Order: sequence, then structure tokens, then C-alpha cells
Amino acid sequence: MGAHGVSERPPWWLAPAAIAGTWLIRALAATWRIEVVDAPGYTEALARGERFVYAFWHCGMLAGSWVRRGEGVAVLVSQHRDGELIARIIHRLGYVAARGSSTRGGEQGVREMLAWVGGNRHLAITPDGPRGPAEQVKDGLYYLAARSGRRIVPIGFGVSPAWRLRSWDRFRVPKPFARICVAHGAPLAVEPAAEGAAERARAGLTAAIAALTLEMRTRAGEPA
Repeated sequence: MGAHGVSERPPWWLAPAAIAGTWLIRALAATWRIEVVDAPGYTEALARGERFVYAFWHCGMLAGSWVRRGEGVAVLVSQHRDGELIARIIHRLGYVAARGSSTRGGEQGVREMLAWVGGNRHLAITPDGPRGPAEQVKDGLYYLAARSGRRIVPIGFGVSPAWRLRSWDRFRVPKPFARICVAHGAPLAVEPAAEGAAERARAGLTAAIAALTLEMRTRAGEPA
């Protein structure tokens, strides 16, 4: 996978770091216990072949990358240097990446995500990334759903035990033998033509992801 939109030459260590990172994830994930709890409306629509925009908080990205591995999901990844490493790792896990975010290269990222719609792929975005505020939906998610004509599926993750990094989102790294609980919520449609639709969608999506996340964190036994 190339570094779309990134003009500087990647450092020599990036490729071996991506390989090492992927093997580390695989080694950890081999011990994880994963429990999936899905809303009936989601499983029924998925069985009919519907494609979605998946949305979950940035702190659960590592768990999410393993749960949906090998499905060819298109993921929006930041154009920053750390984003290039993430893009290479998720590529090795069976994803495709669109490079951009709400803070850098946003329009290009949306264009690339919309191009993947033509390939009949699911789309995935962390609506509070790449720099926060944590657990708050920003406009990019609503815009992508409206442009693609797809419904949004909120996802919640709970992980215990886990290392919590000292990052803006307290990024979770599941420890060996961690319990990971995942919930795909009922699909949510957007109303692109309705007055105030963006604000209502943003509030509704924030509430939906937050509720599922809290439920899964409780289920997994994750400390507050």
C-alpha cells in the first residue's frame, strides 16, 4: 500500500516496524477471548448484503483491527507519520486504507473512501480521531455517510485487562488473554436534506457509540 498523499520519503525503519507490529498483534490476539454481541437489525441487514460505514472510538482501534481482519474493509487513516505505520499494519491484516483525516488531508481522505464504495467494501472511521477530542463525533463521519448513501453502524468495544497508553484517547492495548467484548449496533440512517440533520446525526451517533462502549466495557469488566 502506498502512502497516498504523503510526499516525503518514508524512513528505512517503517517497513520492518510494520512487519514486527503485525506479528506482535497476531501473537497477542492468539490469546484473546472475543465475544461479539450484535443488534438483530445489523445482522439481518448484513445478511442481505448491505454495506455500511462503521464507527467506533479511536481508543478501540487495535481490538477492532483484529475483529474485522481479512474482510477488505476500507479504513480512513491519518496522513501523519504514525498514520503511515498504521496503514501498513492494517494492510497486512487484510484492510485497505484511505489517507486523510479531519485535521489533515480530509477532502482527499473522503474522496478515497468514496472510491472504495464502488468496490462494494465496508467503510470504517474513528470519528474522534486522529487527535480528539476523545469520544466525540466530528463532521467527517456524517459527511462520509451522506455522500456514500450508506447507513452508519456504531460499534462499542470493551477490553480487560488492557494497557492504557498516556495518549489523548487512553488508547487500549489488550493484554495477553484479555477479554474483548464487541457490539455492532442497529444501523443509523442520515438525513442529508433535512434542516439541522447534521447536528442531530452527530448527537445521535455520539450517544449510540457511547452507550455501546459503556455496555461492552461493563461486560468485559473494564475498570472505569
